[in-house]
Order: sequence, then structure tokens, then C-alpha cells
Amino acid sequence: MDLSGRGRHPRRHRPRDQRCRGGRRRSPVAAGAASTTRGPGAGPQFRRTRGRPLRSGDVTGGTRADLGKAPQDVAAMFDGVAERYDLTNDVLSLGQARLWRRAVARAVDARPDERVLDLAAGTGSSSLPFVAAGADVVACDFSIGMLRVGRRAHPRLRMLAGDALALPFRDGAFDTVTISFGLRNVHDVCAALTEMARVTRPGGRLVVCEFSHPTWRPFRTVYSGYLMSALPKVARRVSSNPEAYVYLAESIQAWPDQSRLADRIASAGWSDVAWSDLSYGIVALHRARRTADDSAKGVSGPRSRQG
Repeated sequence: MDLSGRGRHPRRHRPRDQRCRGGRRRSPVAAGAASTTRGPGAGPQFRRTRGRPLRSGDVTGGTRADLGKAPQDVAAMFDGVAERYDLTNDVLSLGQARLWRRAVARAVDARPDERVLDLAAGTGSSSLPFVAAGADVVACDFSIGMLRVGRRAHPRLRMLAGDALALPFRDGAFDTVTISFGLRNVHDVCAALTEMARVTRPGGRLVVCEFSHPTWRPFRTVYSGYLMSALPKVARRVSSNPEAYVYLAESIQAWPDQSRLADRIASAGWSDVAWSDLSYGIVALHRARRTADDSAKGVSGPRSRQG
């Protein structure tokens, strides 16, 4: 059954008072409370929390983060799932993950020579449609383990290690920034959205694909049961780090709904915010445009238009 939600008209965001207050905030990682290591290969600096750099032998199959989303815990957790990440996603989503990736590719609508930043790109699978369209793509992720797997699978894809709270790119470097199933794992969502606006040119686009809240009430109960009961059991059979999928279920349930996420996007330097539901709201695809230069620096930028 196709649950992709294809063909549904996007909903224009009607803003509420759910702004990202206090302007651009810096996490301890971005503020210098971290030691600095190099990501795979030559590239921008990759920041970890205090202590020696993480080595591949440090990660075991039972690593998970909690809802505090400490950066070192999130990175280690994804290092632990990297080897079987794409396979596990296909199995746990009952094949829907591929449909969601196609929906993202359509929303980004990459063109030849456009500069696209694929943030939280994981193993790089999400970046391939943009490369095929002829765009100039940078796949960026916080997890060294993910990047190692991605570089083996896609040696020609440009992959860089980077922190969503302190992106290693100049202002206005990209025409489009997209992030799929990664924003929920960021320690400071508002700061990350503002940082994405910083590296996007005025008039450029944002596409966020993230788990959300099912829109059909009877289905919510079934879906919640799957998240908290069936999903962890299936993950034990197919994942290299099943504990990570307990965190997945918990973080999905704690995540804001479609409208509240749109509020956060609108208050972080983005305009024309709209979203479409995929798979009856299991996933939401948010789109927005970068506002003028002076509005991406704080909380006073224009809100999204009502449809």
C-alpha cells in the first residue's frame, strides 16, 4: 500500500506564538567547550565533547542517546548503527523510507550546478538524487561512522563532517539546504534552523523531512503501539545497534507536531513555510524560503504567510 501521500496539496503555515526565542544560541559544542578532531579525510573540523577523539573501537552495539540529546551520545549512537543503517530503515519503515526519499527529491527539485547542502546525510543515500540531477552537492553529517560507511559506498560523493550548530560553511553558500530525519536529533533545534538560514543564500530554499504526528486519529493508537512495542523488537533482529531504535521511538513521540515545527522554522529566518503530510502524517515534509539578510540573525524576522 502506498502511504506516501503523493499529490496532496501543501498546507500553508498559520503562525502561532511558538517562536525560537533569544536569537541564535550556541551549544557547548559550538561555543568552544569541545575538543576538536578531524572528520574522515581532509575537510572542516569536526567537534566532539571534551576528552580524547572517538575511535572506531569505542562504539559497541548497545549505544543510545536519551532525550537530552547530548551531542557525543547522539554521534556515538549513529556510529553504532552505521553499518546496517539503510537496510534497517527499509525494514522498519516497511519500505516507506524509499518513498519518503523520493518525496524529498521532488521537493528539493535540484537543478544542474545548484549548490545543495544535504545535512544529516548519514551514509549519503539521500544525496544521490541531487547528484543525479547535476547539482553541486555536499553531504554533511555529525557521525564519523556514518561518513565512513558512506565513503565506501559512494566514493565520488563529497562528504564532510560537521555540526548543525556550527556549520563549516560561509554565509549564503548554498541555494538549498535539506535535512531528512536529522533535525529531531539536534540538541538545539532553533539554533540549527538559524544556522541553516545563515548558510543559505537570500531566496534559497529549506526542505525538512522529519517524523511527525499522524493526522488520522484512529491510526495514532496503532502507530504509537508500533513505535513503542513492535519497532524495538524488529530492530533487535536487523540493526547493529537495537538500543538506538528505542531512542528513535521516544524521540518521535516527544517531537512537535507539524504546525509547531513550522512555527520554529518561521521564527528562525525562514518565510513561506508550508508542509505536506506523507504516510498520513507519520512523516511531514516542511518547505520554506530564506528571508532577507537582516532577518536570519535573530527572532524578529518575518513569519510565514497564511495560505
